[in-house]
Amino acid sequence: MSALRARLSAILLAACLLFAGQALATPQPAAAADPGYLMTHFIGEGATGQQIYFSHSTDGLNWTDLNGAGMALRSTVGTKGVRDPSLVRAPGGDKYWIIATDLCIGCGQTWDQSINDGSRNLVVWESTDLVTWSQPWLLNVAGAIPDGRNAWAPEAIWDPASNDYILYWATNKPLNGATKHRIYYAHTSDFRSITTPQIYIERPGSQEIIDTQIIEMPTGIGDYRYVRASGDGQITLEGSNSILGTWTHLGNLSGIGLTGSQVEGPMWMKFNGSDKWALYLDQYASSGGYMPVLTTDPSSPATYRKQATGSYNMGGTKKRHGSILNLTAAEDSRVQARWANTTASRIQSYNFPDRYVRHTNMDVRIDPDVSPADDSRFRLRPGLAGTGTVSFESVNFPGYFLRHSGFDFQLAYNDGTGQFAADATFRQVAGLADTSWSSFQSYNFPDRYIRHYAYELRLDPITTTTARSDATFRVTN
Repeated sequence: MSALRARLSAILLAACLLFAGQALATPQPAAAADPGYLMTHFIGEGATGQQIYFSHSTDGLNWTDLNGAGMALRSTVGTKGVRDPSLVRAPGGDKYWIIATDLCIGCGQTWDQSINDGSRNLVVWESTDLVTWSQPWLLNVAGAIPDGRNAWAPEAIWDPASNDYILYWATNKPLNGATKHRIYYAHTSDFRSITTPQIYIERPGSQEIIDTQIIEMPTGIGDYRYVRASGDGQITLEGSNSILGTWTHLGNLSGIGLTGSQVEGPMWMKFNGSDKWALYLDQYASSGGYMPVLTTDPSSPATYRKQATGSYNMGGTKKRHGSILNLTAAEDSRVQARWANTTASRIQSYNFPDRYVRHTNMDVRIDPDVSPADDSRFRLRPGLAGTGTVSFESVNFPGYFLRHSGFDFQLAYNDGTGQFAADATFRQVAGLADTSWSSFQSYNFPDRYIRHYAYELRLDPITTTTARSDATFRVTN
């Protein structure tokens, strides 16, 4: 009997293992407490669509727009627009960069201008926590390429062989009788300076290549340490055992009906806890945004499978060419706390009810008929300096807060200092002129309140009836 029980137990265990293996055929949603994924992307055209947006997923297939579906970072340099952002994490997890194309189609340049005389710069942000980001800076990558005419679609990957980052991007230039986009690369350790650019990928004849992204493979999966997907007339797959070594052509996705005339902007993602990957592709030809193609081996084109409509959800905004970061638990917690979907509000004057607090050229005042309306829209964030307080973050200049300086108000970029936090933090109390409205008491000058005077915002002691009315506001949507 004991032998029979042992045999039955073994059969039951095998059946359980078989069932578990079958269950992994499709990636399962992560538990709510598990760390998820952060997508960095842009959403379309125009001055606001071509900025940095964040989306979050718990399972890698269903995405939620962060920051109320508003931009998370805005470029104030170069063309003042960005596309094709890539989010890079340092090997030690102590620093992050976003690198992006300096390009604003329709709000600074046409496509023809951007191809033949575009920005030679990339736009770069830096952070130590994914929450507070530096002001953007320009990194000139194509200026050292003779007759290089632009710099598009940057990516970067840590190379243990050189102990720095391989930064790569597309530049259009004439060479050997062909004017086309080729992929160039350079070494960098800080995204502030680079080595002399070299050609990295060139397709034969007049064939261009613009978008390419590399993923590092775990040991035991496929025959290559690195796999790259490129938009070059197809979605071409290649494999190599070193980033700057020889790359072997593996095939493309035409076998599942996807060609370069339909999709571009390949974006890799590995599912947490399983040897399964998604290659997200931007359906630019149909203006459909991203779709996932799943595989168990990125180096084998035969393993790729398109997903049925309804098996994934890209969220409310259209996701355009970007990158995905697998978050740690600590990163996930910080990201969700900072970029939660806080409702945007307007701040209405009590005694001039047709006027709202707004920024203009970084000055702050109350005006009627604000245009654009987003100049008068703010997200009430938990106070930067203390619990039970609020700070006012601009909707169309994320990272910029209402802040007093010399008791005058300005819209200023959060530099992460304690002084800034204190100057940008307020206690929301019952309205001084009407308790059904609100007044805002300074955190670091508690005898002073936000008030308007000659329509300009300032921080004053409140001692008169007029001042109490000037210091009373309604937070409204």
